[in-house]
Amino acid sequence: MALDAGMLSFILREINEQLIGGRVEKVYQPAKDEIVLLIRKEGETFRLLINAGSACPRIGITTEKSENPAKAPMFCMLLRKHFQGARLVAVEQQGFDRIARIRFEGTDEMGFACEKCILVEIMGKYANIIIIDGQDKILSLLRQVDFSGNLSRQLFVGMRYFAPLQQGRINPLETDRDSFLALAAAWESDRPAQRFIMTTFAGISPLVAREIVYRCAGNTEASMKECAATLADIFFAIMDQIRQKNGTPVMMLDHDSVPVEYSFLPLTQYGNSVTQCICESYGALLDRYYSEKSRNEKLRQRAADLLRIVSQASSRITKKIAVQKEEMKQVEKGETYRLWGDLITANIYRMQRGAVSAELENYMDGTTVKIPLDSRLAPAQNAQKYYKKYSKSKSAAVHLQDQIAAAQQELSYIQSVQDALSRAETEKELSEIRKELYHSGYASKMKHYTEKKQGTPSFIRFKTSGGYSVLCGKNNAANDYLTFQHATKGDWWFHAKNTPGSHVILECAGMPEPPAQDFTEAATIAAVYSKAGDGAAAQVDYTLVRYVKKPAGAKPGFVIYHTNWSAVVVPNRELVATLRV
Repeated sequence: MALDAGMLSFILREINEQLIGGRVEKVYQPAKDEIVLLIRKEGETFRLLINAGSACPRIGITTEKSENPAKAPMFCMLLRKHFQGARLVAVEQQGFDRIARIRFEGTDEMGFACEKCILVEIMGKYANIIIIDGQDKILSLLRQVDFSGNLSRQLFVGMRYFAPLQQGRINPLETDRDSFLALAAAWESDRPAQRFIMTTFAGISPLVAREIVYRCAGNTEASMKECAATLADIFFAIMDQIRQKNGTPVMMLDHDSVPVEYSFLPLTQYGNSVTQCICESYGALLDRYYSEKSRNEKLRQRAADLLRIVSQASSRITKKIAVQKEEMKQVEKGETYRLWGDLITANIYRMQRGAVSAELENYMDGTTVKIPLDSRLAPAQNAQKYYKKYSKSKSAAVHLQDQIAAAQQELSYIQSVQDALSRAETEKELSEIRKELYHSGYASKMKHYTEKKQGTPSFIRFKTSGGYSVLCGKNNAANDYLTFQHATKGDWWFHAKNTPGSHVILECAGMPEPPAQDFTEAATIAAVYSKAGDGAAAQVDYTLVRYVKKPAGAKPGFVIYHTNWSAVVVPNRELVATLRV
């Protein structure tokens, strides 16, 4: 769901209740289109997140912590200049639109008291963050808007701010029943009721419009005629909920517990296809809904070069293996060349020079074989020609087998890097993967790469129900570190069978052998942090660390082992989340 004006009103009420009177301690800009204000109130620090990205623009109180760049961007420095130490006095919604005005009291450059505001426009690809003074003069903004981006409105530093036009749509909170009924009567009766709500009233998302129509007729595509009896009643009931701030932060989850939609009211239009989960706050609702989506968006932006390298490498190696396998099929004709040479040699006394083919009896099975000949060569020379082809095919088969095996091993390595990238969450983890690719021979694909000094590779800590520590690598460098440097010979090692994934270490040095439940939990962690983590079940190999070896010259993360056991587990992400420390 795009965050609409109704949802924004509930979010701003929550911010007002918790943050008014607090002071801005710090300002961060974790991403180019996201800022975080640390606001201190009554001994407690809150994080106010403002995102103006096209993928998931929003505002709300968050508990998530993002990694910040080593050097603050210019817009972040301007925010610190204007708002660090300022007191939050009000958070207001501008009309019934997706615009939030956050008002602060602070001091100007001369030390005099003044009011400054942050305007947040949550409008998809047109989202923006704007700093204005008490007279609505623009002091700075995240994105300037000129005629090339918007013909009806321009935004520059020094201009006076004005809100975007509503394009003739009506504020639904200011509409009375008589006006609503008159507008509905003027609408064609066979046209969709959802379109009537969307085009007539401002600030209502398609999700809420569909819900209104569904509650009227049991069908989101119902016409005005089908909804006529109850449309006004249900419309004003929902508007009254917004006026009175009588909403519920509701999350819709699919059968795999993946967030599908969110709203400020329970949704009936999805029936039994979703499960409704009530969150403790609107901030927690947005955190849960956008966490995965936001993480993927940040990953895509920060790791664009890495994703391109591994994607191109995977495509190139896959095509190479296909070509080599096709060549292998041609090589398999070697036995035919040997047979032809033998038949020509056995029947050489019957053959004459200049023939273009010969039909000879195959003494192996009694059939007749037609053999192509080079008319320029004598029969003995034709036989030698086929023996040479046979000899070449034998050596080619050996080389092709080695080349295919090497290509498949390289493809397996690239897939392990792709798997690590899919789970990377911080700049440090991306830097480790970038360094790994550099040392693996992909430096020519990375422009202006400068190697940075790295500390301990990234890994995750867990605690089993029996109190044993479990460590999980986040990438190949961390996998090698955990297995061959950190772990002791008596620790247990886990890895998803025949698929890219993390090395998982169950630490038990100086402790009794873990119970079966702890083994199952460690195996579940290995399954979740692998490419098999989205399946219904996964097979996991486990063995003592002493049996895990790394071949000389092997790629990062590649190991071999022979003495091992296997277990089939369900990749239970909720269980793994509870074990994380």
